[in-house]
Amino acid sequence: MSRHISGRKIALVAAVSASMLLSVGLTSASNAAAKKVTVSLITKDSTNPFFVAMQAGAKKNAKALGVNIVIGSGAKEGDVAGQVRLIENAIANKEQGILITPTAEGVNAAILKARKAGLFVIALDTPPVAKNIVDITYATDNFLAGVNIGKWTAAKLGGKKAVIAMLDIYTDQIASVDLGRDQGFLKGMGIAGADPKVNGKEPATGKYTGGKGGDYQICGHVASHGNSQDGQTGMEQLLAKCPDINVVYSINEPSGLGAYAALTAAGKSAIISSVDGGSAGIKAVTAGKIGATSQQYPLQMAVKGMQAIKDLITKGIKPKVTPGLSFYNTGTTLITDDPQAGVPSKDTKYGLANAWG
Repeated sequence: MSRHISGRKIALVAAVSASMLLSVGLTSASNAAAKKVTVSLITKDSTNPFFVAMQAGAKKNAKALGVNIVIGSGAKEGDVAGQVRLIENAIANKEQGILITPTAEGVNAAILKARKAGLFVIALDTPPVAKNIVDITYATDNFLAGVNIGKWTAAKLGGKKAVIAMLDIYTDQIASVDLGRDQGFLKGMGIAGADPKVNGKEPATGKYTGGKGGDYQICGHVASHGNSQDGQTGMEQLLAKCPDINVVYSINEPSGLGAYAALTAAGKSAIISSVDGGSAGIKAVTAGKIGATSQQYPLQMAVKGMQAIKDLITKGIKPKVTPGLSFYNTGTTLITDDPQAGVPSKDTKYGLANAWG
């Protein structure tokens, strides 16, 4: 046998080798594309219609996106321990990512632990107050949502004195959505002096400059926990203190409807504004129980969040924030059947056509 390999044999070996390399490359690409991505969706609770809609939207769209979604929540708004336990589960199960609506700053350490373990973490709806806790946030511009209802309320007052009830989420802990909406409302009203790090530090009396401008008095801040029962109880407490309340800021529509119930029971009325834009909330605007609400889009948050993690794991594409913002803005629209000059809005017909829940 000749010790020399012919040119034809060399060419054949080269072709086979190239073919094998191509095959390996295609197999690797195919495996990457076919890799199942598992993501945990952790909401604040599973009773608030906003989070119920977010969970339902995630379940509905996960299969089409090629994502295995694991859904859980705290027992109620403020259940830090419940959310931490779910984050720990995602780490232990070696999932690829977490979508979370952080209930409070108490979950930050667990989120950082998840990221250190290699999970990509996206905050939905509620950006952590502290910077660089999550990889990116997909959310409503909560400050802008508050500004819009504040501007509408100021215009609606027509220069009358505003005696204001503030129905926040908490009074004993800090959440970015609480700060954003509360202080956005004050900004829209034209009330200066709020502390950007904590609610309730603005001057209790003074002048508002929105609309035609006028005097204001803030009766107080109460914790509604985003539900109607605590919203009603809080409103009752404020009415006992200030019987002439004529403006109610509510963190969301359930708390706003709680305020409406308290006012109705007391034989009183007030301008109520809110944020959320679910079906029930828009119907409350149609019925005149809530004057205006800033509609947000939780389904967009969940679906875009799942897609972002899928694209990162399978394609190496990292999600980006909205230009000019520190997060990805999923949008907001002021909904009312009582439009005010100079305040852009849509009617409840539009609101219902685009409502969640």
